[in-house]
Amino acid sequence: MQPLIDNARTHGQRPEEFAPLAQGQSPQVLFITCSDSRVVPALITGARPGELFELRTAGNIVPPYASEHPTSEAATIEYAVEVLGVSDIVVCGHSHCGAVGALVRGDDLTAVPAVREWLTRAEPRPIGAAEDPCVAEGVQNHVLAQVLRLRSYPFIDRKLSAGELTVHAWYYEVHTGSVLTHDTATDAFRAL
Repeated sequence: MQPLIDNARTHGQRPEEFAPLAQGQSPQVLFITCSDSRVVPALITGARPGELFELRTAGNIVPPYASEHPTSEAATIEYAVEVLGVSDIVVCGHSHCGAVGALVRGDDLTAVPAVREWLTRAEPRPIGAAEDPCVAEGVQNHVLAQVLRLRSYPFIDRKLSAGELTVHAWYYEVHTGSVLTHDTATDAFRAL
């Protein structure tokens, strides 16, 4: 913890660098990814403060849209699209994902009931090789399912139909740093 504290102490010693951020934000991209500490969107993309609007959830799950009982995730997505006017959304899964691995393997999650309940929102359950420590196939299938879920949000569907929004499916390899993107023409993930 001490190195983090030390950095936090020195971080604010460059006020001229941060002053423009007080004028507001205008990110172009909503980046939806896992809460996993090994996945750092700004590091992966090289984004500076104000360039990415991030949504991090266990297993990068996009919950079903419900206007009567909205989730914080749906509110974040709606704000990014309707208020901030992002032009792109990236749904980024990653190798070695504990959440998707638990789903693929059918792990017993009774000891973590909140996690178990959250993961029920990942329907359909991702399919992949249970013995693969990277859970690559499972994560990639899961990312595509979350993209489809995202497209079911009425305001997303409207913006996509108007050509005002693009949704991207990415897969990040934590063990190599490589990023793959889903190619709709070949229905496969390939290097960016």
